Amino acid sequence: FMPIAQVDSAGGVIVTDWYSTPQATNERVKLTISILDQELRADAIRVAAVREVLTTSGWVAAPIRAGTTQRLEELILTRARDLRRGTLPARD
Repeated sequence: FMPIAQVDSAGGVIVTDWYSTPQATNERVKLTISILDQELRADAIRVAAVREVLTTSGWVAAPIRAGTTQRLEELILTRARDLRRGTLPARD
């Protein structure tokens, strides 16, 4: 799971901290998730991602693969729908 850096429940914004996988410690990602509506629709959530790679001079911005943010939005909505239906247990 990505560590959460900030949550604004009134504004519907979740910001993660920088996250690297054990398999790719030379790259990191940070997400900003905006919840625009209480309905579980595709246009009710927006994900913005920032990716950086480690170079000899430090962390530098790198492009996000095409479709990554859309896929994340789909995964979040699917999980939210499953939780609403009660088909998945809530995670601690």
